[in-house]
Amino acid sequence: MSFNPKLCRNESEVESKLIVQYLLPTLGYDASKWHQEVALGSIRLDFLALTSQVFPSITDAAPKVCVVMEAKHPKHNLDSHVRRLSRYLMRLHVVYGVLTNGKDFRIYELVGDQVKLNFQCQGAEITDNIEKIKDIIGRDKLAGIKPKIADSVDKSSPPLNQVFAITPPQSLQTSIVIPNPKVRTMKTIAIYHNKGGVGKTTTTINLAAAISRKGLKVLIIDLDSQANTTYAAGLMKFDTEEEDTLKDSNIYNVVFYPKSNYIPEIALKSTFTYPPVDVIPAHINLIWQEARLVDKDSSKTHLVKKLELVKDDYDVVLIDTPPSLNLYAKIALIACDYLIIPSDLKPFANEGLRNVKNFIEEIDEFRTFINKPAIEVLGVLPSKILTNANYIKSTLPKQEKVVEERYGFPVLETRIFQREDLSRAIDNFIFEGDRQIPDPKSIFDFKPDSISAAEFEELANEVLEKLGL
Repeated sequence: MSFNPKLCRNESEVESKLIVQYLLPTLGYDASKWHQEVALGSIRLDFLALTSQVFPSITDAAPKVCVVMEAKHPKHNLDSHVRRLSRYLMRLHVVYGVLTNGKDFRIYELVGDQVKLNFQCQGAEITDNIEKIKDIIGRDKLAGIKPKIADSVDKSSPPLNQVFAITPPQSLQTSIVIPNPKVRTMKTIAIYHNKGGVGKTTTTINLAAAISRKGLKVLIIDLDSQANTTYAAGLMKFDTEEEDTLKDSNIYNVVFYPKSNYIPEIALKSTFTYPPVDVIPAHINLIWQEARLVDKDSSKTHLVKKLELVKDDYDVVLIDTPPSLNLYAKIALIACDYLIIPSDLKPFANEGLRNVKNFIEEIDEFRTFINKPAIEVLGVLPSKILTNANYIKSTLPKQEKVVEERYGFPVLETRIFQREDLSRAIDNFIFEGDRQIPDPKSIFDFKPDSISAAEFEELANEVLEKLGL
């Protein structure tokens, strides 16, 4: 049996053709010794290969002789995924991790408190190097290794198969799920930066689509008077003011009226993705309507109260915000639980992070008066990043380091690169007779096998992991 990387055109084919059909059986792992889509607390693994039927304990700090395998899209640069794999190995105390996109194949090893590259070859060289790979992570090889258990380890910890319930295999796949899971609570995330042009709308639309595709119920709220997210969600198909169906029913109604215009009355079904998500639209009139809201101080908390009424209807709420420090931005940050800050990491965007930090501190001070905890910043999302190889290798890591060291914000591991597919998806249109009708799509609905779709899939996984969903 041999492996041909040309057969892998997307992430699913890397999983099926490289890992399931070739690598696992060749390394000696039959269907009872590996598990796909493994959820360990907040960590989600593509594959976990075991040396025996008995699962190791996850509650101790002893090294575990098993293999985590992560598959990526063939167009993904694996360098951007090393940090996450390293975190998995260190948190789970697993000795070996495989990272591959079909074209590049790597084995990483947990040595002490560091993760090091043990082996690397091109996808076309995997078959020629299979004996070397077996000698590192083959089941027969690992089954004979007895990891040293530190004296501080609690040897009475229950094995993993007592902590997790194992679903019987279907075909070659099985899942590990936590019995008696916590009741889900709605998570509200604001997408905010006070600089424009950093990808807030693109992030909101495609993150919503990615989360919805995982079976979660999603609501988008557009609080930006530019209404770009409303447009990208496919809700602006009218040509004239007389046909405008949004001017009398949008987010302004929700935040202005305390005892009417509730979310179920204003939210619209989207047309930009499937499964659909609900959207509360914005409108250009928000610009002049802000003055009325400023005079009505209680309007700052109306969205908070109305979201509380639908907390059992949605899993995730995404709020797109204006690139400013205005009232609408304040309403968004008062209502959210979490914050994602998209940034192209250029100098002005990075300098703007100081304003963002001060703004968060101001909002947190107000939140204490309404008994809301401080905003949890999920991280700065590198967005609209140039695809130039030299930039990615040398400049980008320095820019990310500046964000963490100078402004004190964490940087998300996922990077969203500037690609034509993303703009083409939003600018998509159809013809009806001689009329050109906007028909924007999420990247998953426009070009599901694109590298951009893979990046937003990765972002959704990272965000949901941080949210514990």
